[in-house]
Amino acid sequence: MKTINKIVVISAALALSGCIETAGTLTNQNSFAAATEQNTLVQTGQGGSLAYLENMSARFRAEVPTMVNFDFNSAVLDGEAKRILRLQAEWIKATPSVMFNVYGHTDKVGGNNFNQRLGLRRAHAAVNYLISQGVPRNRLQADSSLGETQPLVNTEGRERLNRRTVTDVVGFAPGVNAADFDGKRADAIYQAYVGPAAGAAQN
Repeated sequence: MKTINKIVVISAALALSGCIETAGTLTNQNSFAAATEQNTLVQTGQGGSLAYLENMSARFRAEVPTMVNFDFNSAVLDGEAKRILRLQAEWIKATPSVMFNVYGHTDKVGGNNFNQRLGLRRAHAAVNYLISQGVPRNRLQADSSLGETQPLVNTEGRERLNRRTVTDVVGFAPGVNAADFDGKRADAIYQAYVGPAAGAAQN
């Protein structure tokens, strides 16, 4: 239990280091139940692995739209959502060292339990589309629903900006040894990803 709690704290710090409008804070402890052993190394600060993840998260948010929106009471992806998810998929495929979580959100219309379920359905829809675009399933998590708890627009009524999913870096991909990301090696790997990922984001 201590290990999971430490992962939650570190990952929450990672998410909170980004722009507030992404609303991708990692508050659902269940998101980390399936975390690989490699991700636990982040808590130790070994070899700058946390800094590497923070850099990758910041790059992802800067280079690719991280949010897709939904119609009222819907988890169906429209054309714009699919376009954004295709950009995300290209970026994710170009950066195999990290894994991602998709957070589902709703507006405040409806009950909390209903909105938690709706947020999760939206997260699953986004993840399934990313998989259909060639992203390996084991690099994606979609068990996080924040429901109505983190609105971008503080209103009790219908608000499209609040009906969204947000994708962000959550840790190292399965099979990646976080301890390898020390100093110069981490920087070299990070720089190697800059070219292909940046190009993918412009498609």
